[in-house]
Amino acid sequence: MTRRPRRNHSAEFKAKAALAAVRGEKTLSELASQFDVHPNQITLWKVLLLERAAEVFGAGSGPAEPPVDLKALHAKIGKLALENDFLEAALSKAGLLDARR
Repeated sequence: MTRRPRRNHSAEFKAKAALAAVRGEKTLSELASQFDVHPNQITLWKVLLLERAAEVFGAGSGPAEPPVDLKALHAKIGKLALENDFLEAALSKAGLLDARR
């Protein structure tokens, strides 16, 4: 028996299979045949769906990331640009910049 190449299922496909399993209208064997995946895979997707269902409504989300201080980042960029210009000038005066390129 030859092995089937690895398949990557989309999130929509996984959600459909997991929702069908949650509904319980068909057995796992029937769902596995319908979606052409192993029954254990459908069970895993079902468990993940049930564990993470609260995240959809925001209950499972953690604290929001703190806002980024753009002024500090722009100051850092300016400082680094100034240092790069200084070092480039110093290396070219020493004759090391041309050898490096």
